[in-house]
Amino acid sequence: MISIQLAESDFHILGCFAVISQLRPHLEQTKFVEQVRYQMQEGYKLAFLEAENQAVAVAGFRIYNCLASGKILYIDDLVVDELKRCLRRATPTHSYGQQLFQWLIEYARNHDCKHLSLDSSVQRFAAHRFYLMQRMSITSHHFSREL
Repeated sequence: MISIQLAESDFHILGCFAVISQLRPHLEQTKFVEQVRYQMQEGYKLAFLEAENQAVAVAGFRIYNCLASGKILYIDDLVVDELKRCLRRATPTHSYGQQLFQWLIEYARNHDCKHLSLDSSVQRFAAHRFYLMQRMSITSHHFSREL
């Protein structure tokens, strides 16, 4: 059975580590719950799709307001377990990633968001294909500077 829910307990947060560390390999398991709890104080939420009693897709996100776009659900992290990607679908339109993405869209709508957005590293071509298939648009360049 497949379910999608917010990770609110330490048990569920830690259960997301194996998947999210595939996207964020610099994370340390021993500090993961503490880091997520800290970010939760700033509005971060962690959602996961569970299949066969384990997290197989994870999304970290937050809702905020800005002058440019109004109320936004911003996706910080979105990843499907690499071992489940080949086995991920009952049909081509029902992948774990797509199910979690649709859940995020509904969550955004239910919280009166006007936009859903994310940044994606330039080398993540498969992710870009997925986002375009979800009818997302490339609307800007993201610039950063390490300090």
